[in-house]
Amino acid sequence: MIYSVDVEITAPVNDTEVTDRVVDAITNLFPDADVTEHPGEVMATAHQLEHFSERLHAQEILDTARGQFQAGRDGDTFEFALKKQAAFQGVVNFAVGNPDELGDIHVRVRVEDPSVDEFVDYVAPPTEDGRPVTSDAEDRGPGN
Repeated sequence: MIYSVDVEITAPVNDTEVTDRVVDAITNLFPDADVTEHPGEVMATAHQLEHFSERLHAQEILDTARGQFQAGRDGDTFEFALKKQAAFQGVVNFAVGNPDELGDIHVRVRVEDPSVDEFVDYVAPPTEDGRPVTSDAEDRGPGN
């Protein structure tokens, strides 16, 4: 399946921060992002979330991610915020509640094809007992 998505990523750059570190925070989670620097802000665009999805799987936070995506859903888009310091370490940490004093990384995903639900299922599949739910054919595996 080919997915058609537009990802917009923005993050403030405070006076106490080094712009390159904010850029690194974004590219550590979104390595294919096209980054542009502006005074006081870094902006980036991407067209896929492969690496981000891999991080969600590796950190075993698929349910958390699904909840954040659904909470930030509006029509054909969903938004979420990430902690900059964790992102700098290559770790996904959703920003909920009070914003971080450094400001958060804001991510807005517009899904053109397929549906938002199908794309969310692709990036962060539903889980059962903490494991991604797969089709019966995948569960059987080769030789079963």
